[in-house]
Amino acid sequence: MQRRLITSWRIIHTGIVNFMRNISLAVAAMAVMVVTLTIVLFSVVTNATFVNTIAQITDKIDISVFLKDSDTPAQTQQLLAQLKKLPNVKSVTYLDKAAALRAYEKQNAGNEQLLTAVNATTNPLPATILIKPLDLNKIQDIKDFLTKPGVATLQSDQPSYSGDRKQAIDKITHATDILRKIGVITVAVFALICALIIFNTIQMAIFNRRSEITIMRLLGASTWYIRGPFIVESSIYGILSAVFSVLIINAAFLAASGALQASSLGLLDINYASQYFGSHFIILLTMQLMLGIVLGAASSTIATRRYLKFKTK
Repeated sequence: MQRRLITSWRIIHTGIVNFMRNISLAVAAMAVMVVTLTIVLFSVVTNATFVNTIAQITDKIDISVFLKDSDTPAQTQQLLAQLKKLPNVKSVTYLDKAAALRAYEKQNAGNEQLLTAVNATTNPLPATILIKPLDLNKIQDIKDFLTKPGVATLQSDQPSYSGDRKQAIDKITHATDILRKIGVITVAVFALICALIIFNTIQMAIFNRRSEITIMRLLGASTWYIRGPFIVESSIYGILSAVFSVLIINAAFLAASGALQASSLGLLDINYASQYFGSHFIILLTMQLMLGIVLGAASSTIATRRYLKFKTK
């Protein structure tokens, strides 16, 4: 056990020393890796921000069902029970005529003309059912239910909902899908470029130390003992690149929310994005470190396997 620990420490120490020797060769690999990891991190934060924006807008959207004054309490309760059982219904709120009037007065508190048009004595507003959907993309299911003959006869008017908010959500959803696709393609391209650069960097390092590796083989060094320092070296590329990518995103949010004095940038809520980044900092940093290490170690493993396989033959 102690021998394994000593061997592992020697591999790590050699990898660190090799990194310091090849710092000039590592700059290009780290630069591309920083770009790749920065795109990944930005995509994650942006996606979470868009999801939050959609949730906030969705919470403000409801379908209004206007009931006839002639509807009996039993019919109303039966309709409420049926609506609550629909799979796409988040909540159902019933407002009788008096509650509908109070909601109308609160909504139009600053408009005297609309307020004088109604009063408690001659309340023209019908009892209303407010339905909050879970998924706006499946809102047609609720509409289909409300247009059934048995349900439509209980309504005094056509159901309504905030169409402009639905359009805003569709716009954000479309932007999120496009951003996600662009992010995946961009990350794939830069990851491939990064892997190729690391591959070539490790190959050059192996070539520069070919005599040393040959002597180690003649002395009976294991394949892992020879390969290990190169994997450690490329893993350091990933660790440093992950830290730099986190610092870049943090600086970008500080600049957007501070210097630009902006609460939003187009569809992107800068304040929420900054808060999300801060509250999930440890998780995001861990994710970046894991991605960087995996990307660097995988590229280095392929490079060393190719060289050592050739030398063995």
